[in-house]
Amino acid sequence: MLGALRQISSAAPAVVNSPQFDIPRELKLQELLNHPAVQAGLAPFLAALVVAELFQRVRLSGLAIIAGFAATVYLASDFNFEPLTASRKIVLSGLAGAALALLIDLLRLHWLRLLLPVLGGAVAIWTAQRILQQQEPQLMLQWGAACAAYVAILIWGMDTLLDQEPLRAASAGTALGIGTGAAALVGASALLGQFGLAIGTAAGAHLLIQMLTNQALPAGRLFTLPLALIAGLTACIAVLSARLPWYALAILACIPLAVRLVPLPGNSVRIQSMLLVLLSFAFAGGAVYLTWRVAGNVPF
Repeated sequence: MLGALRQISSAAPAVVNSPQFDIPRELKLQELLNHPAVQAGLAPFLAALVVAELFQRVRLSGLAIIAGFAATVYLASDFNFEPLTASRKIVLSGLAGAALALLIDLLRLHWLRLLLPVLGGAVAIWTAQRILQQQEPQLMLQWGAACAAYVAILIWGMDTLLDQEPLRAASAGTALGIGTGAAALVGASALLGQFGLAIGTAAGAHLLIQMLTNQALPAGRLFTLPLALIAGLTACIAVLSARLPWYALAILACIPLAVRLVPLPGNSVRIQSMLLVLLSFAFAGGAVYLTWRVAGNVPF
């Protein structure tokens, strides 16, 4: 859909015929697609909303996460992996995580769930490898172990939500993504901020469908694995390369656990979702506030 918009804009006439407009139509559309709010908010939200609705009948609505993330990557960055920078490793890891999750869900290889946190930790070290190599040996080991542990905890925490209501996974994913993206943005990393906001708004689209229909929407590891992987890697690189404080990650890591432990009343899905969103966004807001205290003025 986004590719079609760009093709239409390139094929449009140079100037609108009406005398009231003298700005080329293709420039107006390109400016719209280049706007950060469209790239990290509207585009991933619409892409995830369409994909979740189309694939919910075959229980693959979790594709909404990677669809929303791919929309942001297409608009804000690209799918060129040379040179293989840290941000491009995040993109590659997210796509690989979605493919692995699809394989696990389709073939019912549930025994692999125990290995997912370990794999996630290894991916975290690989993603931050170049940045870690610039540090002293002691700091390199400390930060490498911390990044691996953080990503592993997120993957484990989001995976445990699959044993409960799908509503919990969608609520935690929305707060985790938006909290990570907003904290990275405040910490002076625009691209990493867009990555986090993309998966947060994509999870929000998944949550919105459940609220509108008042019915739970199965997510699966196709939802939780790439979301936790992208959010974890994004936060780690923001700590190492921007001004996101490490203790903000400790607050973000509490979101899946808090959402899992909170008791829900036997009310409608709408009431339950609002309670979960309020709880999870309290943690996300705390992480953003701590980042703001360290980074100072917001860079926009």
